[in-house]
Amino acid sequence: MNDGGMGSRSATELLQLPLQLGGIRLGRPIDLLLDAGEWRALGFVVLCGDEARRFLVFAAADLQEDAIEVRSALLLLDDVEFYAGRSRSLRELLRGELLDLRLAPDGRVESLLVEQDDAVRDVTPAGTTVESGPVSPARG
Repeated sequence: MNDGGMGSRSATELLQLPLQLGGIRLGRPIDLLLDAGEWRALGFVVLCGDEARRFLVFAAADLQEDAIEVRSALLLLDDVEFYAGRSRSLRELLRGELLDLRLAPDGRVESLLVEQDDAVRDVTPAGTTVESGPVSPARG
């Protein structure tokens, strides 16, 4: 994956970008699936122009400043449910205290943006797991 020379990115900002092939819009990401055992992005659920939902592996995404580029439409996989059943949905996780994630270029989650004690805090995911449901980082 090429991150266009950029550092970590907001997961919710990435979900606002169009998915493109050579500048032609193929669709838009509607969710980010995370490894169920650790804080790592597996890929995007994409709503394509034909209204079909497809899966794009995170490593195959070329994250640009204003778009997510792919080298081939064949990288968009049909079996979204296969991947969804083995991962956690960012959209589901955002229903709790979790507000956003900061992703490293390789898909590793660098930090969690959480609401805690009526304040927004940036915390490391150490000590929490994706499987643990609501994010409850250690108070420090």
